[in-house]
Amino acid sequence: MRRRSAAGVVRGLLVLLGVLLTGCQSPSGGAAEDGPLGGSASGTDRTSAVSPAPARPSGYGAVFLAVGECSSFGTTSFSEVPCAGERAAARVVTRHDGTVRDGPRCPATTDFVLHISEQRPSSDEDGDGAVPQGYACMRNLQPPHPGDPGGGGGPRTIVGDCVYSSGDGQVRETACDGRGEREPEYKVTRAVPKRSGCPDSTALYVRLGGDRPVGCARPL
Repeated sequence: MRRRSAAGVVRGLLVLLGVLLTGCQSPSGGAAEDGPLGGSASGTDRTSAVSPAPARPSGYGAVFLAVGECSSFGTTSFSEVPCAGERAAARVVTRHDGTVRDGPRCPATTDFVLHISEQRPSSDEDGDGAVPQGYACMRNLQPPHPGDPGGGGGPRTIVGDCVYSSGDGQVRETACDGRGEREPEYKVTRAVPKRSGCPDSTALYVRLGGDRPVGCARPL
């Protein structure tokens, strides 16, 4: 009886030892792995540890003439260049698809507008090989700034600008300091929604556009 009991105890210990050895092995028969910081390498943890795809680079070349980027000299023939380069002439203030006629207006102090025809350059909007038709509102990197009030140019006439009569009821902008080709005759002093909002000293109404489309101009 004592021999049978001793044998049973030995068999029980062997079974228990086998269970313990089996529990030390990792699932699927592979060795246990640690993540990059010593964490579990289960399927869920491996998925969360995968780095996201790198973001598309910003700045020069990422988007053709994006806001903040620069162009070379010229309004009809130009290219995108690094703003720190010697060929850089003007910076993009705003950029819109479509045409100037149908799109948003450029900021008041824009010096000039670049009209971008649809093309297929090496650097484009989204990597599909095409740049849609659009326009960029530009500001010169260095003076002069014709878009400033009284500067004598720019795509918009704003308060502080001077104009002269070009005939047939039309006026054109010129520099207020007299350095332009034509002497200034009137100066826009106020922008109002309607003519009735202009002061009594107004001698000329100038079309400005926007939510205050009437410019009140006094003679110089």
